[in-house]
Amino acid sequence: MVDRIAGILRTMPLVLIAEDEPAIADAVLYALRSEGMEAEHCLLGREVAPRVRAGGVDVVVLDVGLPDRSGFDVCRELRGSREAWVSEVPVIFLTARNDEIDRVLGLELGADDYMAKPFSPRELVARVRARLRRSHTDAMPPNEVMHGDFQLDREGHRIRFRGRILDLTRYEYVLLEALLQRPGAILSRAQLMDRGWDSDADSADRTVDTHIKTLRAKLRAAGAESDPIRTHRGLGYALEP
Repeated sequence: MVDRIAGILRTMPLVLIAEDEPAIADAVLYALRSEGMEAEHCLLGREVAPRVRAGGVDVVVLDVGLPDRSGFDVCRELRGSREAWVSEVPVIFLTARNDEIDRVLGLELGADDYMAKPFSPRELVARVRARLRRSHTDAMPPNEVMHGDFQLDREGHRIRFRGRILDLTRYEYVLLEALLQRPGAILSRAQLMDRGWDSDADSADRTVDTHIKTLRAKLRAAGAESDPIRTHRGLGYALEP
């Protein structure tokens, strides 16, 4: 029963598709989902940054010719964001044009890859997977992370709050470490559990909630005047940026 719950809640990579041609969008969504990924679709460029800012997006597949604004402008907005999980999200451009100047411009804006239409959805899936592998390697966190009153020592498995080492259980540490790595991002219970829960552990949603509750109590005891962990109903938790 526990293994079944853990399997249901296991986090899959999430790819956001910004494409206004229904046939292309449907083909890409089907190809990604068939390969075990989650995929979401938006029609307009102005929808991309808010969705990425909400958290959880691992790769953006971005059409250059969107109805309301250029994909180049959308990429520029992402790369100019002050939130790391927004500015660093991998971007793969789709375009009906194969001009060298467009490819150069896209790459100079910070795109990670470029595909000209028509293209093979299977090739796009392969490029998404390659980008995910590279992102995992590039995003290996540093041994020490500072955020506000928090100091995360990953090598020593310690977290300090205002210079004081917090006395945390294993799962409290896992939860707070995950939140510290992406301050401001909303992490679902499944994403939090995926950071370090044992497959044979009690993996119900209430388990995460219980550990968050005890974690908040320890932060209050350490001197936190307000709760730095914010609950987003139906979505998950976020550490105040």
